Amino acid sequence: MSDGNDTHLLIVDDDERIRGLLQKFLIRHGFWVSAARDAAHARRLLDGLEFDMIVMDVMMPGEDGISLTRDLRGRIATPILLLTAKGETEDRIAGLEAGADDYLAKPFEPKELLLRINAILRRVPQVAADLAPKMLQLGPVRYDVERGELWSGEELVRLTATESQLMKIFAGSVGEPVSRGDLVEQLGRAEGQAQERAVDVQITRLRKKIESDPKQPRFLQTVRGAGYMLAPE
Repeated sequence: MSDGNDTHLLIVDDDERIRGLLQKFLIRHGFWVSAARDAAHARRLLDGLEFDMIVMDVMMPGEDGISLTRDLRGRIATPILLLTAKGETEDRIAGLEAGADDYLAKPFEPKELLLRINAILRRVPQVAADLAPKMLQLGPVRYDVERGELWSGEELVRLTATESQLMKIFAGSVGEPVSRGDLVEQLGRAEGQAQERAVDVQITRLRKKIESDPKQPRFLQTVRGAGYMLAPE
């Protein structure tokens, strides 16, 4: 279970029945839950409240979940879990590219949603107090290992929960390749090729925040046959 009643979730789904069921189920498991019927309603709630996580359906009338994810990601780092139609692989990849942390195919068991929510919330870096900062220099950016923060000059680079967790994993294995399978496992996801491809998408997004030329990565390298490796200066 999560840390309890102070964790505030936003459910965005145009299906009133599903919205109500999810809200009741998650409240019963100790979350504080708000619900929105569409993207415009979600924006109004997000303007006035802070959420620990957003659970959002992709298929909605008006603005869809992927478009809203892309827009929100430009402004906030709140973790986003997308609900996609079963078999819609394009939606899943598009959602991850837009900045979602994970996806869950409908129909799903509420218990699986709960597991995914808790796995994503565990990825959000907790600021460690009273620890000497340890910095990894990655060209123009630097990574504060203890705080889980990426900085470019005086600017804090916003990371999604998944990107934060990936940086934490790589920072713990500097100079050593981490296989895609290991990354999937450490991110708390089910095994499989689809999840490995999802990790590749997250790596591509992360490189855009680290590398001067993401197509020729210097710091977050691909090691042929072995996975990915963080190689700071």
